[in-house]
Amino acid sequence: MALEITDASFEETVLKSDKPVMVDFWAAWCGPCRMVGPIIDEISKEYEGKAVVGKVDVDANQEFAAKYGVRNIPTVLVFQNGEVVGRQVGVAPKTAYSEAIDALL
Repeated sequence: MALEITDASFEETVLKSDKPVMVDFWAAWCGPCRMVGPIIDEISKEYEGKAVVGKVDVDANQEFAAKYGVRNIPTVLVFQNGEVVGRQVGVAPKTAYSEAIDALL
């Protein structure tokens, strides 16, 4: 299961991580988000120990969604050393997400 990231834990979990971090910005009412969710969960298992993979519910946690200009969901951001190095808006095949992490490992 992907890590549940909140506004309170975002800085510590994402920005201060020494590993690549993939964050799925989603909402429960979003149909495409429900398609991306299981993919993100699979990637979380596959990259355990190598990368941090988490989800931010934008309805409950709006601070960092706004800070990073997340206007459409699902939006998946990839961070390295606290900086955004990748962005995928909308549904993409699992390989698109895997390749984004592989490029940083």
